[in-house]
Amino acid sequence: MALVPYEEGGGWAARQLHSPSATFHFARRTIRLQQDWRRLGVAAVVWDAAVVLCAYLEMEGIDLRDRSVIELGAGTGLLGIVVTLLGSKEPAGVRALYSTCCAHVTITDRAAALEFLESNVQANLPPELRPRAVVKELTWGKDLDNFPSGAFDFILGADIVYLEETFVELLQTLEHLCSERTVILLSCRIRYERDLKFLKMLRERFSVSEVHYDSSQDVHIYKAQRGSRKDDF
Repeated sequence: MALVPYEEGGGWAARQLHSPSATFHFARRTIRLQQDWRRLGVAAVVWDAAVVLCAYLEMEGIDLRDRSVIELGAGTGLLGIVVTLLGSKEPAGVRALYSTCCAHVTITDRAAALEFLESNVQANLPPELRPRAVVKELTWGKDLDNFPSGAFDFILGADIVYLEETFVELLQTLEHLCSERTVILLSCRIRYERDLKFLKMLRERFSVSEVHYDSSQDVHIYKAQRGSRKDDF
């Protein structure tokens, strides 16, 4: 969501962020993403929360086929790419009929990040899946009429909770995109008191539970649904 670079720093983590590319393995494929810290800051590097959420979706075997999915604050596009790949994956022993039942994935970020995001998405999806992944501009709280209300089965976000001034607009966006059936999955580190404030605000509008914690990366995954719903995937 935000395009403000963190301050320059040393150490292994900083070298990873400033690397021009990053490579991952999900859905039986190698995903190679371009990074561009100096041009776009936090929007153009891969954060641990995205990697953890990708691993969680794959590990849990969450069925994304024929589901409508939207990612908020996509950045480099790793999560949206993995969701598109997982949403086309046939369960073992299932006939090829299922190959036509792919996920429909909308991958969003602010306008300044879209060209970079689109290039990563196109480079990492096979031609037959590219029409299933649409890159689209979304600034939280603005022009929400460009997105159908309540039309998504899943709303995903990785490390998008860190700027307090965006919390109200983010919640407004979640409410617009949600229906009673929608599952929200937010992957994040709890770095500051303001992050806990967002969770409190989220719980005032949705039923929220923590569904996964990666202790090695200190990343939490929260599931949110309207009202008191606590459906399984």
